Amino acid sequence: MASVYDIIEKARKTGKIEKGTNEVTKAIERGTAKLVAYAADVDPKEIVQHIAILCKEKNIPCFEADKKEKLGIAVGIGVPCASVCIINAGDAEKDLESFVRSKK
Repeated sequence: MASVYDIIEKARKTGKIEKGTNEVTKAIERGTAKLVAYAADVDPKEIVQHIAILCKEKNIPCFEADKKEKLGIAVGIGVPCASVCIINAGDAEKDLESFVRSKK
C-alpha cells in the first residue's frame, strides 16, 4: 500500500495540494481538505497542535507523519514542511481512499 508521502507526491503531480500550516489551516476551515498530514518532529508542537483538533471537528482524515523533511520532499520543496493537505487527489484518489480506510 502507498505511504502518506507517496499519496501526497502523486496528488501534487496530478491534483492539488496546499503546504504550510497557515494554508492547511485555511483549507480545513473552508472544508476543502480531503486529507491532512502534519510532521511529528515540529518544534515547538504548538505550531501544528490545532490541526488534528480542527480536522476532527470537520471530519477530515488527519495523520501524523514522522518527519517534516520527508513532507517537504513529498510536496516538492527543498526545505522541511510542517503540514500539508490534499485538496484534489488527482490520480491518487484510489490510494487515498484505501489509505484512509486502512487507518480507521
